Amino acid sequence: MEFEEVMRRSNQQVISSKALFLIVALLLSPFSALAQDFQTGAPIGSVNESGVRVPLSSNVKVYGSFHFSESCTFDPERNLILAMNNGERGDGTENDGFVSLINPDGSVHTPKWIGVTRDGLELHHPLGSAVRNGVLYTVDTGHVRSFDLRTGQPLKSVAVPGSTILNGIAVADDGTVYASNTRSPELIYKITADDQVSVFAEGAPLAVPNGVAIDTEGNVVVVNVADNAVITYDTEGEIVGVERAVEGGNDGVVVLTDGTKYVSSVRFGSVSRIRPGEDAEVIASGIPSAASMCYDSVQNQLVIPLNGNFALAFVPL
Repeated sequence: MEFEEVMRRSNQQVISSKALFLIVALLLSPFSALAQDFQTGAPIGSVNESGVRVPLSSNVKVYGSFHFSESCTFDPERNLILAMNNGERGDGTENDGFVSLINPDGSVHTPKWIGVTRDGLELHHPLGSAVRNGVLYTVDTGHVRSFDLRTGQPLKSVAVPGSTILNGIAVADDGTVYASNTRSPELIYKITADDQVSVFAEGAPLAVPNGVAIDTEGNVVVVNVADNAVITYDTEGEIVGVERAVEGGNDGVVVLTDGTKYVSSVRFGSVSRIRPGEDAEVIASGIPSAASMCYDSVQNQLVIPLNGNFALAFVPL
């Protein structure tokens, strides 16, 4: 029976006020039949005339599917790129951020994977992202949020008190998260696997810190927006090295197994490569708003979100 019909009949004293109260309680209860389990979106497809859902045929490619994607990360098991999408920046209550699954050629696999429904989901403006040990991590409106990489199910949401704009993120093998706070106070937070939050690094040479990565030694690598420094810290927060990208204004950083670093400049649109012991060199340029990139280890390419251009750029290595 429709809710409006129940109300009409109640006004006519067909049902008692007690019965009406019970119906309303059931409709609003999160434990009612209306509540659903968390769901993720399906790959692109459509329902045919017979009412059967048909997947996208293999000779069709769809591109796009982003809303101010600021970062991406890569799932080698499924050979898919996960693109984080900001929601509409309104009064902060929209809860409409989402995650797209993208094929390695840039075509769309699933437009809205996490975010197709909001049941049990809080995701507003996800920025940096990382994958580690079957878990997707992202920073979002003062929190570090994590999701099951296979199912998309939300796992945890850890508040980071005092943060103003959490931006870059990297995750160590033991589940320790390192996240940059780009706006004052400019620092790097450490969040342990048991959700203990502390300051990992602060002060010079940090200068509007943004991208964060973990190198093969377990060190924490950070790039700045305000200059071209590429800073490496050990796990105690001590600086063990400072390198320089060709240009400043940097957002993304990737470290390969051989120690080579790639740095993307969101301000100047270049990608610098820093080989161990060598000066930086530009390997790609003219990339508008080159944000927090990821490394596709299967296709051996960099994937770079372009923020407000609502696109991804692909750079083969």
